Amino acid sequence: MIKGHRLQAGRLLECPEPEASVLWFSNPDAAERMVLLERFNLDDHALESALDPDEVSRIEFHPNALFLIWKRPENYSGQDSFSFDVSSFGLLLTSEHMVLLCPDDTQLAGLGSHRPMAHPLDVLLELLFNNIHHYLGHLKVIKMIARELQQQFNASMDSRHLVQMFNLSESLVYYINAIDSNGSVLTRLRNHALKHQYATDTLAVIEDMIIENDQCHKQAQIYSTVFASLMDARGNLVNNNTNNLLRKLTLINVVFLPLNLLAGIGGMSEFSMMTTPIPWWISYPTLLVGMAGLGVAMVLGLKRMARSYH
Repeated sequence: MIKGHRLQAGRLLECPEPEASVLWFSNPDAAERMVLLERFNLDDHALESALDPDEVSRIEFHPNALFLIWKRPENYSGQDSFSFDVSSFGLLLTSEHMVLLCPDDTQLAGLGSHRPMAHPLDVLLELLFNNIHHYLGHLKVIKMIARELQQQFNASMDSRHLVQMFNLSESLVYYINAIDSNGSVLTRLRNHALKHQYATDTLAVIEDMIIENDQCHKQAQIYSTVFASLMDARGNLVNNNTNNLLRKLTLINVVFLPLNLLAGIGGMSEFSMMTTPIPWWISYPTLLVGMAGLGVAMVLGLKRMARSYH
């Protein structure tokens, strides 16, 4: 699908394709790919890279254009898996046009809210700025989810919460890699802008993006380190609780095994035969008291043994 936009009053307005200065190719089909190949001289490798969600960020400079691959965060669905994914999109910038290549149709929404746009380069910078803020917003959501998972884990000790925290930690690793590769693109873009003497305002915007991207990268690294430590601590806590539970169950089994034996003996007719001279109302209570005393003695002895091992 192709959508055309033109810049008017600092904002993007949808328009027919021939009048457009910003062209948006969303999941292009074979005919639209031919347009990209013939009109904008994009080769097959560039097209495949722009639509590959696992492609690494990079920027290429050509005599009359620049082409970049940018890593973006996927929209969070809020499912129970708590997984945050990243994907890629491509941008081709010429003196007259900006061409956006992406597998969906959510990239140009909300552009122009930070600063007015007069040229395709402004649209490119605004788009990249929005993506950096998207990362920052997701990091805040990850922090809130982690706090909620921590409270749920403290209440139930369910291993399902550990799996969800693992998904968050894995997502942060992908975020760190994506943000770091995006930072390399911004650095090369700044060097290119300095070399070709871009406007002062444009250079300032690129510098601001580099600073915010670095802050985003450091924040993601901090969260990743904290989550890794929390997961280790939670895993050790679960193992410790499981060991304590198994020790208590073993203690119960050890105590009741001899008691079951004595109860079985007491329930047989041979016990009545052996205690014939003694009235039953004395022999059987004596058996019960003896079993209770033996159980208490075994519990105390096992606890003392357990303390001696510590």
